[in-house]
Order: sequence, then structure tokens, then C-alpha cells
Amino acid sequence: MPRSIRLEYPGAFYHVMARGNRREAIFRDAADRHFFLQTLGEACAKTGWRVHAWVLLSNHYHLFLETPEANLSKGMQWLQNTLTRRFNARHRLWGRLFGDRYKAILVEGRSGYYYETLLDYIHLNPARCGLVRAERKQSLLDYPWSSVAQGYALPPRERPEWLAGEEGLLGCPDTAAGRRRWVERLDRRMVEEEAGSCGQVPLPAEVDARCSHLRRGWYWGSQAFAEKVLKLGQATLGRERDRGSRASLEKKAHDDLRAEELLREGLWAAQLGAEEMGRLPGSDGRKVAIAQVIWQSTAVSQSWLAEKLGMRSAANVSQQLRRRATGTLNVKLPSSLKRWLLSKNDA
Repeated sequence: MPRSIRLEYPGAFYHVMARGNRREAIFRDAADRHFFLQTLGEACAKTGWRVHAWVLLSNHYHLFLETPEANLSKGMQWLQNTLTRRFNARHRLWGRLFGDRYKAILVEGRSGYYYETLLDYIHLNPARCGLVRAERKQSLLDYPWSSVAQGYALPPRERPEWLAGEEGLLGCPDTAAGRRRWVERLDRRMVEEEAGSCGQVPLPAEVDARCSHLRRGWYWGSQAFAEKVLKLGQATLGRERDRGSRASLEKKAHDDLRAEELLREGLWAAQLGAEEMGRLPGSDGRKVAIAQVIWQSTAVSQSWLAEKLGMRSAANVSQQLRRRATGTLNVKLPSSLKRWLLSKNDA
């Protein structure tokens, strides 16, 4: 059976979920969870994503994503592949970390009702799983691996840059008292609702849950939203049939354009021409510095970097980027390149 298409458009919202292969753990300890959040932050920097809610459980995760650009698939491919490589390297394993294809349900994110219900559904996951228990007088703040404790309950300066911010506070002021009131509302839901279905939304009998539902179906929104997305899907299917057109569109994708722009800027700042760059080794510090900026700012592949910068192979790019990140690549750079790196917030 062919895979269903991913409907993508600028400003789309998604409920994204992925499980471990054979439902095995994707988080073995706190360090794995920290690695996940670090990698998610890198993905957001590359793609421009905004995260409105997240929760990490033992063998799966939930994200409420907003994609200002139409780049969910590209960003998720990078995120899941990078998470797999890092998990396997850390635990000396190999093979798949995630099971089936990640699930992505389109959400009518600008609607108060659909936005709020999904936000609560994700944040109440620890209660549904029995990780936080109302009968023990526990709060959702007691579960550290969600955007409650590590996001909205914190002052703005302590939150991750990629968290959406005040929108998720649902009208509560972003003050200590307002944030406390926001958490208390969630805790009341946990106390008042049955633990196993806490945060779930019952649907009227006439609504087909295969189409619209928080946990399954292909969208969560109104009928008008569904009709809008269906029209978009029909247009997308038309483009999918034309492989030449699809390839042309991919070449014009934002990431490639942005990467080309950064490449030109970096080479100019490094005072490198095409001929000189071809003669330099793949470990040249100027090349690696430029590659790091492009890698942090876009979702182009390391093969792309290897080809454009003459760095031999994707494996070499990966090795040199690690050396630069860990400080083991100690080279002198031209002052003009240093100024460019500082302007791109490169350490």
C-alpha cells in the first residue's frame, strides 16, 4: 500500500507522534531525553519550527508543531535520523530506533478550541499513563519531561527559544501568578477527569473519528478546515504525478536557497575562490567553519556540504563538524571570516 502524502503548507500546525521500534524504549535515561531536546532545538533552528507543546514518555513522544514554511517532512527526516544516530552511538547499538512512520495530524491551530484541546491532551499525557497521580496529590509539574515543567511554568528567559511562548498560556498573563494559574487549571482537569482518559475529547456519534480526532484520523479541526485541506491535497496530488515538476520545486526549496546564500557569504568572508577551494584539504578550518554555519541554519545534507565545499564525503563533513564542536579543530581564521561567523551567532 502506498504511503499517504504529507500535506504541507506555510503556517501549518501538526500533532506529531512517533514510537520506538517494536514499541521499545527510545529514552533509557535522562541523558537520552536531554539529547532529544537538544536535537529538537537544532531542528527548529534549521527549519524555523515553533513548538507549542511536547511530552517525552518512555517509548514515544508527542509534539505540537507549527511550521512557518512547508517543511515538515524534510525537518522530521533530519530529526529522526539524527536522533537514531545519536542514540545508537551513545548506547553502542545499530538499526532502527523508531518503528512505523511518524504520525502527523493536521491541526486547525489558529482556532481556540482545537488549539486548546490538543495542548491539554499533550500536557495531560503523564496523568493518562499513570506517571502523575492525582490521588497522591501530585501535580503535572512533578513530571519533568514536558513543556509544562520545562516550558510554560518557567519565566520567559528560562524557556527554550523554540517554544511558542505566551500563546500556549491560553490567555493567562506571563507572570508568576498567571503561570501558576495555568498549571492549576491543568491539575484540576487531572483531578476531575478519569485518569485513563484525562484530556481526551469525546466526539458526537455523527462525527467520523477516522477523519477528525486528536489521536487518529488525518486532521483535527472544523469541517471548513477539512474542506480547505482537501483542496490543498488535491493540488498536491496533481503535482506529485509530475516528477519533473516536483524535482524543480525541490530545487527551489528554501533550505537550498538559504544554503547557497550562506555559502556565497562564507566563501567571500574567507577570501576563497573556487579554484583555491578545490586545492584545499577537506579538513581546512575555513571550510569547516562555513559548513558549520550552513549545517546549523538549514536542513541540507552533509553530502550537499561535501560537494559544495570540496570536503570529500559526508562522513568527513560529520567528523570535521564534531571536531569543531568539541574544540579539537584549532585553526586560525581570517578576521573577515571571524566577523561573519559572529554575525551568524557562531561560537
